[in-house]
Amino acid sequence: MLIADKIAADMEAEMRTIKLDEESKKDILDNLLKRSPNNYGKFSDSVNAILEDVKARRDEAIFEYTKKFDGADINADNIIVTKEEIEEAYKEVEGTGLVEIIRKALVNIKDYHQKQKQYSWFDSKPDGSILGQKVTPLEKVGVYVPGGKAAYPSSVLMNIIPAKVAGVDRIIMTTPPNKEGKVNPGTLVAANEAGADVIYKVGGAQAIAALAYGTESIPRVDKIVGPGNIYVALAKKAVYGYVSIDSIAGPSEILVLADETANPRYVAADLLSQAEHDEMASAILVTTSKELAEKVSEQVDKFIEELSRKEILTKSIENYGYILIADNMDEAIAVANDIASEHLEIVTKDPFNTMTKIRNAGAIFLGEYSSEPLGDYFAGPNHVLPTNGTAKFFSALSVDDFIKKSSIISFSKEALEPIHNDIMAFATAEQLTAHANSIKVRFEK
Repeated sequence: MLIADKIAADMEAEMRTIKLDEESKKDILDNLLKRSPNNYGKFSDSVNAILEDVKARRDEAIFEYTKKFDGADINADNIIVTKEEIEEAYKEVEGTGLVEIIRKALVNIKDYHQKQKQYSWFDSKPDGSILGQKVTPLEKVGVYVPGGKAAYPSSVLMNIIPAKVAGVDRIIMTTPPNKEGKVNPGTLVAANEAGADVIYKVGGAQAIAALAYGTESIPRVDKIVGPGNIYVALAKKAVYGYVSIDSIAGPSEILVLADETANPRYVAADLLSQAEHDEMASAILVTTSKELAEKVSEQVDKFIEELSRKEILTKSIENYGYILIADNMDEAIAVANDIASEHLEIVTKDPFNTMTKIRNAGAIFLGEYSSEPLGDYFAGPNHVLPTNGTAKFFSALSVDDFIKKSSIISFSKEALEPIHNDIMAFATAEQLTAHANSIKVRFEK
C-alpha cells in the first residue's frame, strides 16, 4: 500500500514513522504537492466569474459579494474603516497588552528590513560613459489580510512594514468584515501601527479583483501581497499580469531536522505549532535517531489531547504528518532540500554547520531555542515565506518586493565610437537593420 493510501485508511491522529528510501520519499513529495493551489482547478471557474463580475460592475459587485459571503451590508459610505473605528479597536484590546507587544515586534521587524534596503548607483568611466541602476519604490501596493479561521495581526506587520521601509507611496489594505460590518480589532491596531494608509472592508476573490482592476471606491494598485484561502490564492494567480503579486501561498508547513541530541518535547511542540493552522498544514520530522522518532510521536499524541485546536491538529497530522528516519545526516539533509519546507528547524549537535548544507528553505531556525513562533511574531525576519517546494526558487517577502530597478545608460560620442561597429555587426547578424542604422547615422560623415 502506498503512503497516500495509508493516509486515507489511518483514522488515528498519529504521525506516520517511515524508513526513508527513494520510494517513500517520492510518495511523500507527491502527497505534499497535492496541497498546491495549482491542484485546485475546480474552484477556478467560480473565482474567474467573481473577477469578471467585479471588473464589469465594480463597486456594485463588491457590495453584493460582501453581503453574500460575509453577511455584511457594505456600501460606498462605510466601506472604508474610519478613524473612529480604529480608536474603538484600541479600546477593545486595551488591557490585553497587545498594543505594546505589536510595537515591540514592529521595532524588530523594521530594524531587520532596514538592512535590506537598496540604493541607486552610478558608475562613471573616463571615456564619458555612465552606467547605473535607479531604485524606485512602487507607487501603490495592496495588502490582503484574511479574516477566516483566525485573525493574524502579525501578518499585517510582515506585509506592511517592508513596504513602508521600501518607500511605497500608498499602502491600501483590504480585509473581510464580520456580519456587523466590523473588522477584527487586533488587525486594525496592527494596520494602524504599521502605517496602512487606508483600510477597506472587503475580502475574498472580490477584494483581489478590486485591487487589480479598480472600482469606484477602491483604486487599482501596482502589486498585491498577503495570504488568503484558496479563492484568494487562485484570484491572485489569475490577476497576475494586470498587477504584480508576491506569491501564491499554499498551506503552512514545517520540517524539523534533528539528531539524537534534540529534545523530543520541544520538537513535538514545534511540529504542532504549524499543524494547528489548518487541516492541510504539513509537519515533518527528519531524523537519524529512531529513539527520538518514537519519543516525538508519543509527545505529539499527548500534546494533541491538551491543545485547543484538537480537531484541526488531528486532521493535519493524519493528512500530512510524517516522521522520516534517515540512515545518516547527509541523507536527512538531502530530503530536507528536496522538500524545501517553508520553515526549517535544525536541532543538531552543530546546527550552524548543518545549515551550510541547506539549499532550500523559506526560513531556517537554528538550535533548540529558536522555535518557529519566534520567527512568526518577534525576531524580525519576514514570516511570509515560500510554500509547496517553491523555496527552491522563491525567497521570503522583503523590501525587494516593493521596489523596481531601472537601468541607467549614458554614453558620449567618444565612448560610443570605439564600439559602434561591433553593435552594428551584432544587429546585422540578427537581421535587425533598423537597429544597426540607429547606430550608423551617428557616425555618418
